[in-house]
Amino acid sequence: MAAFASGAGGAAGRAAGPGRAAPRAADPAGTGGPAAPEKGGPSRRLLLGSAGAAGVAGVAGLVAGGAAGAAVASAVRNTPAALDSVGAGHIPFEGARQAGIVDPAQARGHLVAFDLAPGADRRAAAGLLRRWSDAAREMTRKDRPTTPAVYDDQVADDAGPSSLTVTFGFGRTFFGRTGLTSRLPRALAPLPDFPADALDPRRSDGDLWVQIGADDALVAFHALRVLQKAAAGTASVRWQMNGFNRTPGATARPVIVRNLMGQIDGTNNPKPSDTGFDRTVFVPAGGSPSSPAWMANGSYAVVRRIRMLLDSWDHLSTARQEKVIGRRKSDGAPLSGGGATAAVDLAKFGADGSLAIAGDAHVRVAAAASNSGAAMLRRGFSYHDGIGGDGAPDAGLLFIAWQADPLRGFVPVQRKLDGADGLSRFLRHEASGLFAVPGGAGPGEYVGQPLLEG
Repeated sequence: MAAFASGAGGAAGRAAGPGRAAPRAADPAGTGGPAAPEKGGPSRRLLLGSAGAAGVAGVAGLVAGGAAGAAVASAVRNTPAALDSVGAGHIPFEGARQAGIVDPAQARGHLVAFDLAPGADRRAAAGLLRRWSDAAREMTRKDRPTTPAVYDDQVADDAGPSSLTVTFGFGRTFFGRTGLTSRLPRALAPLPDFPADALDPRRSDGDLWVQIGADDALVAFHALRVLQKAAAGTASVRWQMNGFNRTPGATARPVIVRNLMGQIDGTNNPKPSDTGFDRTVFVPAGGSPSSPAWMANGSYAVVRRIRMLLDSWDHLSTARQEKVIGRRKSDGAPLSGGGATAAVDLAKFGADGSLAIAGDAHVRVAAAASNSGAAMLRRGFSYHDGIGGDGAPDAGLLFIAWQADPLRGFVPVQRKLDGADGLSRFLRHEASGLFAVPGGAGPGEYVGQPLLEG
């Protein structure tokens, strides 16, 4: 699996948006009363409900007085607290690049592929992308409207945006179905067959791909349901995968996530501040030799469902697990020395004269230095789909690799991992897809508009 323990966690936050949790506003009047909510705080429905309850509390205080009034007032003060933290996280939908690529992976995620309905042409596809973009724009607003949209089932009416992102991409088959083969990017060539793959074609590929992430499970489900209903008659679900990560606030301090093998995952992921980050992850303005101009500011997503053979892994001692990965399990520090964020020293030898990072250790085989500089941004979700017939958990990683050209990013790294990575004995690649994810949409625009109307 491509750079598994080196960096499946998300990168730094999207430059266009604030952090995941909005702090409480200061008390502007200095009264010592409850802080006023920021724009990214409670939804309009919650504010209206709180205002109504406050009125009741006032009446209760006048009529009943004493403990009853105090109890109601206390409940009112505490009502909006949740939306001042996880619920208030806001990531803008509009921008030069789509959200959900450089943003930290959220607590809940859905990856869904759609196939166009028979007879659905370019015009129908354009209508669908417009409906989807309008719905995503509405659902990710800081101030959710009080009047439900046509596809809204009101599941998330009392929730804030919860760092919701919705990201859209096109599969290779989309271009043939819509008469756009002349605009097919060279970078969207089929991925090669890797010897260790055990892919299920029913859970691979697709005409269209959607990535949904949110820090609240209901908000994520709501977005999925809205998009599915908006697609009726034009496209149907080909496959769906559901994942999760650690919930913000579950640890005493922000830490890099752990995967289901217990390894800290994401230490060596590229960061937007790194030199060459944009060149590695995004198609430049105007396109490139492998990508047409309509892909400017876009990226390519390789999606892999990677099952972890957890029962076999758990039989290894901690020391053996660390040798397979090349990092300490306790804090993610490389076995070559230093702290969790220290650079891996592939030339370091131990006291016994052997390599500190074993020759088949995952971090060595996946390193850019071992792959002629090939790199990608790794972002994913863990998954658990129950217990299989053999009694082992059907669990692992929904792996997403972002790069400007998969033939220079994912493909060379995975070829090397497939044959030389000691971790591969404990993994099974069961589904795969490659999708062209165009740049973002501005006000009044929809994702993919330069392709479908150009």
